[in-house]
Amino acid sequence: MEKPKITVIGSINMDLVTRTDTIPKVGETVLGEAFFTIPGGKGANQAVAAARLGAEVTMLGCVGEDSFGKELKQHLSNQGINIEHIQTIPDTSTGIASITLSEGDNSIIVVSGANSEVTPEFVSRFEDLIAQSDIILLQLEIPLSSVMEAVTIAKKHHVPVILNPAPIQQLPKSLVLQADYITPNEHEEELLLSAKDLSDKEVKELKQKCIVTKGSKGVQLYHGVEEQIHGYKVSAVDSTGAGDCFNGALAVFISKGAPLKEACQYANAAAALSVTKLGAQAGMPTLEEVKSFLRDSPHASPINGS
Repeated sequence: MEKPKITVIGSINMDLVTRTDTIPKVGETVLGEAFFTIPGGKGANQAVAAARLGAEVTMLGCVGEDSFGKELKQHLSNQGINIEHIQTIPDTSTGIASITLSEGDNSIIVVSGANSEVTPEFVSRFEDLIAQSDIILLQLEIPLSSVMEAVTIAKKHHVPVILNPAPIQQLPKSLVLQADYITPNEHEEELLLSAKDLSDKEVKELKQKCIVTKGSKGVQLYHGVEEQIHGYKVSAVDSTGAGDCFNGALAVFISKGAPLKEACQYANAAAALSVTKLGAQAGMPTLEEVKSFLRDSPHASPINGS
């Protein structure tokens, strides 16, 4: 079977990670345990997750003309991702995320930097690439107008779209109603469905597109019938990137033709494995690791050859 062709359009960041016993309150100074620089960005994280699971992944995005930008492009290339269409923006800094880790949880501040240069004009230059993809994966760490342009092009060429609505913001209903799959967490789902410009019919239509991630509690599906897919208990080291891992994995298994419930089960398992290691991208599992994990889980349904 050919590798699924997945195009990820989104952010490329360097994560500046501080680990501490206590997240400081406003005005408080605490001592940290360790500091790391780790490749990140929701778009890049999802691209790495999909590539680790065996997809042919192309990344569309921008980095700054700085050391972080060079390092991140090389890192993505080392992961087997096509970086030909990542643009280096002169006189601009690469995006960063300042992350504080404490007791397996995190708080994050993102500075967009070169990610702001992923403009609608930039996206439109790659219409042929989008048209030849099996699925398009999008998030909201690039300009919203660019996300809308990508969806418009994908729909023109009948290419499925997964929209990860994070970080959450007010979204035009034309965008959410065009996306094929939307992957909010519980908070994001509530905000999406409470938009004042949606009719009752549109709320129902939007809800049917939602695949709601609930961390260790699993996933809620509304496609056809409402269904809860269980989560997996693991020893969490770093939850950064778990949602990105889920989205990258979901794109892979949907592209392979897996039924949605099975695709979510695989993606759930991948996300659970991802939190057992430090760093969003370092924790992304391989296909064999996911299959092994599911075989050993008492709750998993039989695995086919996908």
